[in-house]
Amino acid sequence: MADYRLGILLGDDIGLEIVPIAVDVVKAAVKNYPQINIDWVPLPIGYKSFLENGHSLPETTFNTLFELDGWILGPIGHMAYPKDPNCINPHPILRRQFDLASNIRPAKAYPGIKCINDKTDLVIIRENNEGFQPDRNMYKGTSDCMPTPDIALSLRVITRRNSTMVARTAFELARQRNGLKKVTAIHKNTVFKLGCSLFLEACEAVAKEYPDIEYDTCVVDTFAMRMLMDPTQYDVAVTTNMFGDILSDEAAGLIGGLGMAPGLSVGPKYVMAQATHGSAPKHAGKNTANPYAMIMSAQMMLSWLANQHHDEDGIRAAKDIEDAVYQVITERKVLTKDLGGTAGTREMGAEICRKLS
Repeated sequence: MADYRLGILLGDDIGLEIVPIAVDVVKAAVKNYPQINIDWVPLPIGYKSFLENGHSLPETTFNTLFELDGWILGPIGHMAYPKDPNCINPHPILRRQFDLASNIRPAKAYPGIKCINDKTDLVIIRENNEGFQPDRNMYKGTSDCMPTPDIALSLRVITRRNSTMVARTAFELARQRNGLKKVTAIHKNTVFKLGCSLFLEACEAVAKEYPDIEYDTCVVDTFAMRMLMDPTQYDVAVTTNMFGDILSDEAAGLIGGLGMAPGLSVGPKYVMAQATHGSAPKHAGKNTANPYAMIMSAQMMLSWLANQHHDEDGIRAAKDIEDAVYQVITERKVLTKDLGGTAGTREMGAEICRKLS
């Protein structure tokens, strides 16, 4: 019997529409496996929570997350939040407080979906809590500062601990995928001789534990060019925070855009499903948003947890979701407008659930 406790955090704007659909899809998949039991826990977060509870990340939500195995987080429209100390962006807080060091971002092309390269099928894993990002790489304060009106300074933080964690995530994922069984570490040690060299040292040490997985390295600008020219030469790429943020968006461009870009943040104990795209307020409430990225983020969460717990039924249920999504997209009968169809958000989600039934 596999038991999981998973949170439902709707987020903002289209999150209120696509997160419930992602939950419905996971429910439809596990219904076929009676040995899987999921306790779903709805929790408030985001601007709606600020209006209703006085805080965008209520203390009750934060504390309850520690009792869960993972959660689905809808997109957060924090750029539109009012300047109020109780209306904050929860992203960096959740990533850091729950030690979600590895951000997994796959890029997979589908037949019939307009894209730059229809052979793309790779995963980019970025370190999530260090790098140049000043909102999460310091214990207190920020590494992005201006000592004078004419000087701006940014500090990049790289640790052996987090570099080792993301490298191990990459190698474990390479084992699970039906790809090249290859991990590529992306760096720029020609310039960042200490930071990138430390990152590569950690990756090379982990690589020795996985003799069944091919390991190589590539300079970041060279990788960016080669990925555009021939993405099929890569399987799993692992890199530092900012490089990974940029490269994963580039990879999304190869397959049709951020609407096709799911994401998963994982750590030693917790996992957070979160699509790469934003909250798209112009599409909110119109039943037009593409639910693919949110559904596949939830699928990745189920797959990750099942693999961690050696839950064969959970692994099969996650594969069932992947297959059902593939069927719906390739049949091209019930797709949202951005995918070339005429269906709405709810209709596409319902069709995927129907396939699973």
